[in-house]
Amino acid sequence: SLLFCTEHPFGHLIDTLQSEQYEERRYFNPQKLRDVRYEKLPFCMRVLLESTIRKCDGFYIKTDDVSSILDWQKQQNQAEVAFSPARVLLQDFTGIPAMVDLAAMRDALAKQGVDPNLVNPRCPTDLIVDHSLQIDYSKCAIQSPPSPMDESHGATTRSPAGRPSPRGSSSSGSHCSGQRPGHRGGCSKVSCSDAPSGRSAAVQIENTPLLCPFHLQPVSEPETMIRNQEMELIRNKERLQFFKWCSKAFKNINVVPPDINTVHQLNLEYLCQVVQEGEGFIYPDSVVGTDSHTTMINGLGILGWGVGGIESEAVMLGQPVSLTLPQVVGCKLVGTISPLATSIDIVLGITKHLRQAGIGGKFVEFFGPGVQQLSAPDRTTIANMCPEYNATVSFFPVDDITLQHFKHTICSEEKLVVLEDYLKAIKLFRSYSDQSEEPQYSEVIEMNLSSIVPHVSGPKRPQDRVAVTCMKEDFINCLNEKVGFKGFHISKEKQATQVPFLHEGAEYNLAHGSVVIAAVISCTNNCNPSVMLAAGLLAKKAIEAGLKVKPYIRTSLVPGSGIVTHYLNTSGVLPYLRKLGFEVVGYGCATCVGNTAPLPESVVDAIKQGDLVACGVLSGNRHLEGRLCDCVRANYLASPPLVVAYAIAGTVSINLETEPLGVNSEGKDVYLRDIWPSKEEVNHTEENIVIASMFKELRSRMEKGSSFWNSLESAESALFPWDPKSTYIRCPSFFNKLSKEACTPQSIEGAYPLLFLGDKVTTDHISPAGSIARVSAAAKYLQSKRLTPREFNSYGARRGNDAVMTRGTFASIKLQNRLIGKTGPRTLHIPSGQTLDVFEAAERYQRDGVPLIILAGKEYGSGSSRDWAAKGPYLMGVRAVIAESFEKIHRNHLVGMGIAPLQFLSGQNADSLELCGKERFTINIPQELTPRQQLVVQTSTGKSFSVTALFENDMDVAFFRHGGILKYVARIKFTRKH
Repeated sequence: SLLFCTEHPFGHLIDTLQSEQYEERRYFNPQKLRDVRYEKLPFCMRVLLESTIRKCDGFYIKTDDVSSILDWQKQQNQAEVAFSPARVLLQDFTGIPAMVDLAAMRDALAKQGVDPNLVNPRCPTDLIVDHSLQIDYSKCAIQSPPSPMDESHGATTRSPAGRPSPRGSSSSGSHCSGQRPGHRGGCSKVSCSDAPSGRSAAVQIENTPLLCPFHLQPVSEPETMIRNQEMELIRNKERLQFFKWCSKAFKNINVVPPDINTVHQLNLEYLCQVVQEGEGFIYPDSVVGTDSHTTMINGLGILGWGVGGIESEAVMLGQPVSLTLPQVVGCKLVGTISPLATSIDIVLGITKHLRQAGIGGKFVEFFGPGVQQLSAPDRTTIANMCPEYNATVSFFPVDDITLQHFKHTICSEEKLVVLEDYLKAIKLFRSYSDQSEEPQYSEVIEMNLSSIVPHVSGPKRPQDRVAVTCMKEDFINCLNEKVGFKGFHISKEKQATQVPFLHEGAEYNLAHGSVVIAAVISCTNNCNPSVMLAAGLLAKKAIEAGLKVKPYIRTSLVPGSGIVTHYLNTSGVLPYLRKLGFEVVGYGCATCVGNTAPLPESVVDAIKQGDLVACGVLSGNRHLEGRLCDCVRANYLASPPLVVAYAIAGTVSINLETEPLGVNSEGKDVYLRDIWPSKEEVNHTEENIVIASMFKELRSRMEKGSSFWNSLESAESALFPWDPKSTYIRCPSFFNKLSKEACTPQSIEGAYPLLFLGDKVTTDHISPAGSIARVSAAAKYLQSKRLTPREFNSYGARRGNDAVMTRGTFASIKLQNRLIGKTGPRTLHIPSGQTLDVFEAAERYQRDGVPLIILAGKEYGSGSSRDWAAKGPYLMGVRAVIAESFEKIHRNHLVGMGIAPLQFLSGQNADSLELCGKERFTINIPQELTPRQQLVVQTSTGKSFSVTALFENDMDVAFFRHGGILKYVARIKFTRKH
C-alpha cells in the first residue's frame, strides 16, 4: 500500500496540498524532482510520469521507467514503460466475455486447490450494460396524455399497436397538472408488464419521468422506448443475471444496469473524476477501456485510450499496460470557426488533416489560440474520433473552459478548488496566455479552423469526406466508379432507374440515392448539446414550413443519455423530432452496431428489384459497408441536423445549396437555408438548457438504477453456477488442461491457411456483432438448442458463449476470401478440395490435428476493438497470422491469446512472394524468442521467406510463451498461493 511510503523509491516526492477551504491531501509531486525536463514534457506525458512515480514498485514498474519518461525526447519510440491506469471501463459486449473469463479462472484455480476468491479485479472497474438494445419498435404513435379533468384518467386504454397502456399509475407528485394554452397536463409514469408476442416472461419497467417542456414537471417517456426496453430485458435476462452475480461475487467492480446511459456518456458525465483519491493520496484520473469511444475522455484532460478485452482483463487483475513511449504530435489550432460549421465538421476536418499527416500510433495534444474557441463538449467530440485517424489519444489539457464545465457537471465547490490547486501544483493546468508553458513536441501540425466547411463521410468509409455542396456530384461519381472503397459500378442506363412501391396504402418511388435509414444515434454527437439542439431546431422549422419525412424511411433517435432527452424535452424541440419520425427508441448502441430493425418488405423488394444503391444517413462514427443493413449499400456519416435534412429530402443525390428539400402546403419550394438554425439560435438555446440542475437530475437517475435490476435474482456463491442449457453464458475452454508451468515456444509445423485475405479486414469481418444469419454455423448451433430465429438475438449479446462466438468467427457476408474467389463466410478445405463454412473447415482441420494460419494484407484487424476477433481464431486452431500490417489493438489481442502476429518484411506480401494460399507452412520459432525477431517461414513448395514477429516487448513474449494473458495471470495467482 502507498500508505507505507518509507520504502517507496520516490517517497521523498510526497507533498501536502493545504488550504482553509478543504482538508489537506497528500500527493506525489514531480516538481520536487527539480528536473528541468519535466516542464518540457507534453501534458499527457506528465500524467504518465505521475502514475509511474506513484505506482513504482520495483517489479512491474521500475525506477528506470521514470527515467525513461523524463528523458522522453530521446526515448520516444524506443523505451518500453509500464503504466497503471486509475480505472478500467467496460461495456457489456466486451465486459461479458471478460467477466466470463474471470469466472472460468475461478473455476480453474479452485480445481488446483486455490481459493477462488483470490480472483478479483485489483484495478477499480466499471462495467456499463448499454450494448444490448435493439430497435424492435419505432414510430409508435403516442397518445396525448389525458387532462387531469378527463373522466378516463386512470383507466387502461389501448395503444395504437393494440397493446394495453396503463394510465395514471404514478405516485403523488409525479404528474404535470399545470395549464397552458395548447398544453395538456396529466403526464404520468407508466408501468409495463406485458411481454410482447405472447411471451410468458413478465418484465416490470419503471418509466422514470422526463420533464414537461412547459412546466418542468414529469411526463411519461415515449411508448417506443418502453417497448424496446421490454424486449431488451426479456432477451437478455440470463446475461443480466450473470452481471448481477458479478456485482456481488467480485470485489472492486461496479456494474451499471441497462437503460441508464451509454458507456461513453456515463464516463463523461458520472465516472470521470479528473483527480482521484485513494490509498491516502490524490492523483490524476486515467482510464483504459474496451469501448471504442474511451478516447472521448481525453477532451476533459483525463488520459485514456482503448485496449482490447484481453488486455483489459490483465489490467483488472493488476497487470500494468506495457507501451512504447509514444511520439506526441502537437496540433496547433489557429483561425476562427465558421458560424455554419458544427462540431462534427470540425471533428471530420481535424480527422482528415491528421490522417493525412500519418500519425498512426502517436499521441496528439492540442494547443494554440484556437483551442479556447472549443467548448468542453467540442473537445470530447474531437477526442472521440482519434481512432479514425489512428492516434492512440487526442489530449486537451485542463484549462479554464474545462473547469467551467466541471462546475456545471461533476464537481462540488470544494472538489473544484482541490482539482484546480492540485493540477496547478504539479503543472497539469494549461494557460494559453503564457507562452512559456509551451511543451516540446515530437512535431507540430498547424490547422486553420476557418478552413472547415460542412462535410459528410461515405459512402463506405469514415475517412472518405464529401463536402455537402459536392454531395450530388460525388454520389453520381460513386455510381460510375468500379466496385471498391467508393464505387458501385452502376451502368449509365440504369442510373435513372425508379421503382414504384406501395407502403401503408400509398405509392412511392425509390431510386439510386434514396434514403431508407436515418438515425440520430448514440455515438460521437451526444456529448455536444449544440449539434443535437441544432437538429431539433431544424426539425421545428421544418414542421413549421410544412415539410415531412416519408413514412417508409426507418428513422430513429437513440440519444445514449437521459440528459440528451432531457434537454431536447425542456427546449421544446423533441415533439418536432417525433413528428418527423425521430422517436426516442431507447438508450444504448443500436444502429451503429447493426441492431437496426428490418426495413419494410416493400422497401427491400423495391431495392432488390431495381438493384438500387439505397442509403443510410447516421450521426455516428461507424458505418462500414453492410453494417446497418445488408440491402443498404451506401452509408453516410453526418451531423444530426444534416441527418434530419437528408431524411426530409429523401435522397442524398441533392445539392442542398441550390435544390429545395421539399415543397410546403402552398406549393412553395423550401430550401435548407430557410430552416437551418443560426449559431446564435443554437447557442441561446444551449445556454438556457444545459445547466447544472439537469446533470444533477440525471445523475440521480443513474445512481438509482431500475426496479427491474434491483429485483433481479442471482446466485450468491463464489463460483458461478454454470447452466449447461444456457445459450448465453458458457464456461469457455481457455483454461482446459492448465499446467502449473509454461511450455517453451513450439514451432508451427505444416500449417494450412484457413483463409487468404486482402487489405482492410476489419473486426466486423472477423467477429460480427450484429444479427445471426439463419443459415450460419451459429444459427445451426442455436437451432440444435431448440431456439427459433426470432430468439437468436445478436452475436454481441452472445459473447458469453464460446460455442456461438467460435461459430460466428469469420461469419461476415462481406468476407472476401481469395481461396474461393467470392464474398461470404466460406473457405476451401485444402486437403479435400471442398468449400465449407469457415467453422466447419476449421473443425475438420482440428480433428485431423492440423495447425492453421491466416494470410492477410494491410491493416488486418482494423475497426472496433473486439476480443472475440482473437479468441475465435484461437479456438478454431489458428496459431499465427501473417499480414502486411496490423491494427495495434488487434495485434495486442492476438498476442494476448497466444497467436503470433507475423509481418511480411517491407516491400513483400503474399503476391510478391507468389503464394497461392494452398501451400503448407512451417514457421520456425526459437526457444529463446525475443521482441521483433525475424523468423523463417518455409512452404511445402520449397519457398522460404522471413517475417517479423510483432512481439513489441518482453511482456508480449511472456504472454505468448504462456499461451496468452489469461493463462499467464492464472499461473501468477497459483504461484503466489504456493
